[in-house]
Amino acid sequence: MTVAKPFGPFTSRLVPLPADNVDTDQIIPARFLKVTDKAGLGDGLFADWRYDADGRPRPGFVLNRPEMAGRQVLLAGGNFGAGSSREHAPWALRAFGFRTVLATSFADIFRANALKNELLPVELPAEVHAVLAAAVDADPDAEVTVDLGAETLILPDGRVVAFEVDAFARRMLLEGTDELGYLLAHGEAVAAYEAAHPARVDTLAPTASTAAPPGGRG
Repeated sequence: MTVAKPFGPFTSRLVPLPADNVDTDQIIPARFLKVTDKAGLGDGLFADWRYDADGRPRPGFVLNRPEMAGRQVLLAGGNFGAGSSREHAPWALRAFGFRTVLATSFADIFRANALKNELLPVELPAEVHAVLAAAVDADPDAEVTVDLGAETLILPDGRVVAFEVDAFARRMLLEGTDELGYLLAHGEAVAAYEAAHPARVDTLAPTASTAAPPGGRG
């Protein structure tokens, strides 16, 4: 069971990465998939873009700019998280410190993986995304406020934009739990249901394939 903090409202500056079709191999290259410690994956986030062949940071890449440290919102382009279904992609984004990704669209599997790993994908209409990108371009320190409970995003100009998240995933994030945690919290109700609904099949009884044949040896 994953134990996390409830996903409350927060305000943050943004990291702009406007490229479309950013796939999971770009988010976290395959050579990092052997890592099992989520905390260490932040160093591998966008590794082939962040570092040169000798492992030195590329000064021009946005994540390497000192003023981007601590920002919790990534402003991406369309079809973010395309490619393979590796769960390491949201792990790496979370390990780096991102809590929300804003984009015009997301790959379905990435979206599902993100929601199960405390990363909120917010899909924005193209016109809203364009307004937000222009605001960040005009003022790199522009901020947004993300409120999952209200399902709203407050833009730098004060405009409130609604977004939708799968209802069950939203509940899990707001409660800081996951599917297993949800089931454990309803353990008494599950036990009561099972007690009131005896199994229709006795799984412990021998079946025709396991019973000894007549006159045979067991």
